[in-house]
Amino acid sequence: MSINTLKVLLIIEQCNPAWNSVPLEGYYLYAGISRFVDATLVTHERNREELEKVHPDAEIIYLKDSTIISKIEKIALRLSLFKGQIIWPLRNAFTYPIYWGFNRTTYSLFEEAVGRGDFDLVHTITPMMPRYPVKMVKACTKTPFILGPVNGGVPFPDGFKDLGRREYSYLNFLRWVGRSIIPGYRETYKKADYILAGSSYTLGLIKQLFPKTRDEQIELFYENGITTSFVRADEDVDQKIKLAKDSTNKKIKLLYVGRLVPYKGANMLLDAIDRLDASVKNKVDLTIVGNGSEEKSLKDQVKRLQLDENVHFTGYVEQYQTLEFYQKSDIFCFPSVREFGGAVVLEAMANALPCVVVDNGGIGEYVTEKTGFKISPISKEFVVEQLAIHIAQLVEDHEMRHDMSYEALQRAKEFTWDVKTRKIVDTYSEVLEMKSKKAVLQGV
Repeated sequence: MSINTLKVLLIIEQCNPAWNSVPLEGYYLYAGISRFVDATLVTHERNREELEKVHPDAEIIYLKDSTIISKIEKIALRLSLFKGQIIWPLRNAFTYPIYWGFNRTTYSLFEEAVGRGDFDLVHTITPMMPRYPVKMVKACTKTPFILGPVNGGVPFPDGFKDLGRREYSYLNFLRWVGRSIIPGYRETYKKADYILAGSSYTLGLIKQLFPKTRDEQIELFYENGITTSFVRADEDVDQKIKLAKDSTNKKIKLLYVGRLVPYKGANMLLDAIDRLDASVKNKVDLTIVGNGSEEKSLKDQVKRLQLDENVHFTGYVEQYQTLEFYQKSDIFCFPSVREFGGAVVLEAMANALPCVVVDNGGIGEYVTEKTGFKISPISKEFVVEQLAIHIAQLVEDHEMRHDMSYEALQRAKEFTWDVKTRKIVDTYSEVLEMKSKKAVLQGV
């Protein structure tokens, strides 16, 4: 069967080209996959307006919430807010009924078609949290079912349990409750023909929860990707390196991009800059791009440490506008102690920035010893100390910084959405072949 004639049912509840995070990731995967196969997309009505702007003629089914579900959603949004801060464990728990309605309606609409074999393959991409069931797996008795990339559940490191409490980590028992009582959850993972795990942690979690999962049924497939527009040309990097070598008095520009919330670690970055020797400190400027609940506290910290000449805040910046900051910077610092995906690190690497990160979650898997530094999350004091050491190394050692810049760019090219979606389509062919061989062996 030609891959171009492959009929695929894509179930992507969160799929929106104008939003950030998971909805945007869902969209990029849909846009890429649909270039290679005959795709039918099932998504939520909330995505219609933006999807119709870019795919007016695509075969897309939009599902609306019932009146009751809509009311539940409004209540859930209110109940999961406390002093203006989203309590994510509650938000995820309270909004499950919204997904439940979408999941049930999708099954009722496509059960017969999938059962008849109208589709060659069914692929559910979002939600990405590894505790949501997919009812459509019931209909996939002959049709291969692929799930993922699923990602999440990364715990706070032992040395940062205080941050975990500030992020309401004590409510994370709701994950276990969900996996234990939500109907169809275990069936989804047991019956899936193939699972894409969005991080090494999630890969291990799934194998732990479902020990009979064979290696050929699951694959590490990182959640995040980048658009080619974010990938800097090699010649631009060569020119940047040449200019840096010719300019001995140039300030080294550090960059942080992300929400200003406790676990992202911007306060540790400020402490690290404060610890730099005066000779190094005078050579650096830090730009903090983003906003959040910690913004005022961080600005107060800058004043207290007398770093006004070294640190600059931009406030909230649209995602596409962050490219300007990446291109003007030299080193990316992102000491988040708990990160599922960490797309900003890929974006920084795509702009040839060596990265200094904390090694817990997705960001620690993107960065290699050739592209930057990974810091074990032993304690706040240890992270601050290591941040200062590595920043000083990169500022003082021009050759190291330039070599890491080049390697970071090459590494980032592995994560473009074009590369990732081609890999998924190749996986479709492999799964269909495995399913066919299995049917022959079973005499079907």
